[in-house]
Amino acid sequence: MSTNLFDLSGAHALVTGSGAGGLGAAMAIALAGAGADVAVLELESGSERAEQTAARIVDHGVESLTVSGNVAHQASVNRAVATIEERWGHIDILVNAAGIMLRKPSVETDIDEWQHVMDVNLTGTWLVSNRVAPGMLERGYGRVINVASQYAQLAGPMPEPAYYASKGGVANLTRGLASEWGSRGITVNCIAPGTFYPTAMTRPLAEDPDRLTWMSSRTLLGRLGNPAADLSGPTVFLASEASAYVTGALIPVDGGWTSW
Repeated sequence: MSTNLFDLSGAHALVTGSGAGGLGAAMAIALAGAGADVAVLELESGSERAEQTAARIVDHGVESLTVSGNVAHQASVNRAVATIEERWGHIDILVNAAGIMLRKPSVETDIDEWQHVMDVNLTGTWLVSNRVAPGMLERGYGRVINVASQYAQLAGPMPEPAYYASKGGVANLTRGLASEWGSRGITVNCIAPGTFYPTAMTRPLAEDPDRLTWMSSRTLLGRLGNPAADLSGPTVFLASEASAYVTGALIPVDGGWTSW
């Protein structure tokens, strides 16, 4: 057995929302770099991006599996997870990174828009966790990592109330699942990223360099997050034995944004 607490050799991971260009892709590649086989779950419309992520995963000498699915639809989630379990037998690590953003004032947001954000960000996290958890509970082991936001604890400068509410829900869902499953060998934690640039979600900020400069200056480190570098350590930590006594935690990875 390896004495490296961060070694994930032999582990099987599922990362949702892991098409190329997003934080999920960076997290999937980080897990592969630590030795885990990684399944990439993405919408069918994002299959090309998913294949790009999978290609980078196998570069690390591990196995990758791409699966199409919609985290907001229970039947789709069930099919996707069943496909992975049929291939690998079980899932040791789950990263719920699928998410969307709606930059729109509350009074201009209709109920369908609001519900779509909740369905993907919050309900999707719950649905995938619920489907993967029985196998983890049966084996008495599992690592669940949810992705919230620095705005799970506070509001930001942009009008995004649906996004803020959904990510606050992800943070408290994390605590609830940790409470349920902790005594049965499953840790459930939450990463709260700050502004990472560039990603598929933040790329439009290129059109507003003054805002980018302001957001950088707003962090204690004076810079925005690097998707390829700054998420790798926290992801591998929470997926590995190094975090065996950590559960129910919300870990900001935001350059100090929420510290002041």
